Amino acid sequence: MNPLERRNIVLCGFMATGKTSVGRLLAAMAGFEFLDMDAVIEQEAGTSIPRIFSSQGEQAFRKIESLLVERLAEKTGCVIATGGGTIVDAQNREKLKRCGVVIALAADIPTILRRAGSGEDRPMLAGDRLERIRTLMEQRAPAYARADFVVDTSSLSVEEVAQHIMDRLKEFGFDWNQPESHAE
Repeated sequence: MNPLERRNIVLCGFMATGKTSVGRLLAAMAGFEFLDMDAVIEQEAGTSIPRIFSSQGEQAFRKIESLLVERLAEKTGCVIATGGGTIVDAQNREKLKRCGVVIALAADIPTILRRAGSGEDRPMLAGDRLERIRTLMEQRAPAYARADFVVDTSSLSVEEVAQHIMDRLKEFGFDWNQPESHAE
């Protein structure tokens, strides 16, 4: 499929790599709607993701997440910030790749530790935070590597990351200066 026909920008990557911050700015720059999957899940569930994990478990959360991917894959003109583990599921990854250009945001471990703060609101970091980050990054690396491209955000500002993505997306045929054609 021609990437221009995919019409969405999907940000994936490990927690604290900047998906939400970059996604908001990227959406504003592109004139797209911004959708943060974690925020949508919390709003629709009426509770926080840590509470979903503690009361229903990770498997239930992943099912909710996959159902949301299905719905979002039908949308166009969106910047979608996925949860850190969303793209690990092969079906989620393929649905998101069909509907948009998938960009993995990456960061080094010291940057993630600093940005993640105490980790209390991040159920996947329960226990030894450093060891959990190392383990999860290793497990998820093959999925993130399947993105259309990767941007290391470790030493870049949100603005620099968003501009870099905009520049790279032009290679995929995105041009926000021209009206979108709806011709069949």
